[in-house]
Amino acid sequence: MMTIRIRISNATVKQLTQALAKAYKSGDSRMIRRIIVLLDYARGDHPEQIAMRHDVSVASIYNWLKQLMLSGVSSLKPNWKGGRPSKLTKTQKRELVELIKAGPQAAGYPCGCWSGLLVQDLIQQRFGVLYNAHYVCDLLKQLGFSYQKARFVSDHLDEAKRLLWMTQTFPKIKQQAQAVNGWLLFGDEASFAQWGSLSYTWAPVGEQPTVKTTGKRKGYKVFGLIEFFTGRLFYQAVEGRFNSDSYIAFLETVLEQTKKPLFLVQDGASYHTSKRTRQFFQEHASRLHVFQLPSYSPDYNPIEFLWRALKRRTTHNIYFPDFTALIKSVDEALAYFQTQTEYVQSLFSLYLKDMTNTSQEVA
Repeated sequence: MMTIRIRISNATVKQLTQALAKAYKSGDSRMIRRIIVLLDYARGDHPEQIAMRHDVSVASIYNWLKQLMLSGVSSLKPNWKGGRPSKLTKTQKRELVELIKAGPQAAGYPCGCWSGLLVQDLIQQRFGVLYNAHYVCDLLKQLGFSYQKARFVSDHLDEAKRLLWMTQTFPKIKQQAQAVNGWLLFGDEASFAQWGSLSYTWAPVGEQPTVKTTGKRKGYKVFGLIEFFTGRLFYQAVEGRFNSDSYIAFLETVLEQTKKPLFLVQDGASYHTSKRTRQFFQEHASRLHVFQLPSYSPDYNPIEFLWRALKRRTTHNIYFPDFTALIKSVDEALAYFQTQTEYVQSLFSLYLKDMTNTSQEVA
């Protein structure tokens, strides 16, 4: 069966766009939907997809296309209501902000992402105000929103404990470390894979960049600590798996480098809290003070940002024909960041900003 598709010229698309602007000014919602349907068709969308998106029948779409072919864009004349178009009041804008923050599903939509068209529909359905879809984006910016990618957070998060950490626990740890001129250390581990990692890069249009890989699932493992007050970086590579013995060996090397008290902030990895490690902490309790981050809170550990920077510098889009090439790349980057204390300190800026904002919200 042969399928015939009507092609709408660029000149007609331009005229349709102008007609859409007039329809918005008139407040004629039916004409707005009709023109948007025609523009979607001109863009190449399938009629069935358009029909589902705008809650119209496929037959209506073809009837509108037929009238467009016979009578042209001039036939798309909106009905003017007269008077100035209605606008959201300040109270309605505040309510809109809360609705958007709550998410589309809370507002009765089946999806989890806000689009300009969806917000446009929300405003019309909830407040009876019809805005141009392009203006909706400007309005959202004015209200303090931006279009950004979501991120996953664990459903095990204990927000009360996280709030307590930011507003009370961490400030006390910081004060204690300052009072005795100690080191405040945030620790974590990272593994750098020989098969490399992929990232965005500029490349000719139509030519996706490729990176060779051996496919060997072998990683170079590193313990790390960054010091809050100075930006100093401590690290140690390990062979084999991370475990209590290798973690203790790393901490011993740090203890040997100073006689100052150490205030160690760590996550809940098993080798951080094992019986063997806890015994080590007790043996060095006179100088080593250990604190646990809230569960499932890697965003509260600034060294995570350092690991990302290291991987961008060492493994993204890089081919490692053998394991020694990977080791060389990682070791050179670690040595480099040891000299960049100001950069390491800057990793705490967002952390401190979040802490300040959280404290203000509580106050």
